[in-house]
Amino acid sequence: MQHPDAQIPVRLKYSIDLEYDVRVADSDFIFNVQAACTRNQQVLQERLELSPQLPAQAYTDPATCARYLRLRASPGLLHLHYDAVVDITHFYADPAPLQEVRISDLPGHVLPYLYPSRYCESDRVHRFAVAQFGMLWQGYSRVQAIRDWVWNHVLFMSNSTSGTTSACDTLVEKRGVCRDFAHLMIALCRAVNIPARFTTGIDYGADASLGPQDFHAYVEVYVGHRWFMFDPSGTAIPMGFIRMATGRDAAEAAFASIFGNVAVQAPVLRIDAVPGADGVCRLPVHTADALSTDDGIIAGFQ
Repeated sequence: MQHPDAQIPVRLKYSIDLEYDVRVADSDFIFNVQAACTRNQQVLQERLELSPQLPAQAYTDPATCARYLRLRASPGLLHLHYDAVVDITHFYADPAPLQEVRISDLPGHVLPYLYPSRYCESDRVHRFAVAQFGMLWQGYSRVQAIRDWVWNHVLFMSNSTSGTTSACDTLVEKRGVCRDFAHLMIALCRAVNIPARFTTGIDYGADASLGPQDFHAYVEVYVGHRWFMFDPSGTAIPMGFIRMATGRDAAEAAFASIFGNVAVQAPVLRIDAVPGADGVCRLPVHTADALSTDDGIIAGFQ
């Protein structure tokens, strides 16, 4: 039976302000703050402003639909503003019957998400993962058990880790931010042969007690021949995730990469639910259903 909310999009509006002080010499930037354009995420309106006005090169990754913006800035202040209105259509599924996909049956584009990566050392956590999760039924429920284990055993603590913290570090230290929760869950999934990937976005419904609105890292796991969303940090509402970038880990999905001597200001973000085409404002909510916004088919292709 089709879920009653299937094909009814959630409409979200968000804005991002980034500010940098470029020092001494010209510096290069690669930004990934624009909403990805996919079959399930339609960008209705958007605006991008740079101050000072600079030439910028845009590139969209055909595999992930991530939108890169590259520019070079001279010494002085650089300000980037971006805002967009996005419709997100969710695929709902009963999680109980969803089974893991045998490696021999995985699509080719999913295979890279089985391997260890810079921040997700699945080979190093293999023995632990097999002992902890190896005997569980091979399906969505095993992924949920991995997500729950990470959520229950790692303490969310702002500014407790660095950009070099890996899944193994988090497994030992038992603390971190959403990025660290995501890396650990991904590593544990891959260690038991479940494809998992890292996604950067912005989320509606983040826990306000954890501080100002920020970028959010969440996990997508391939089961039942589809990528389903998980939030191992437990700080947000998956139905409120706006996709920006997708990769094997944070090294491939950063919202900003900076090459030069630059002082960075804290980003200022805002996100709101707004009325859809029918005038109804649908707020993202927690659900027991399995949720997906990506069926693995590149936007625009059948």
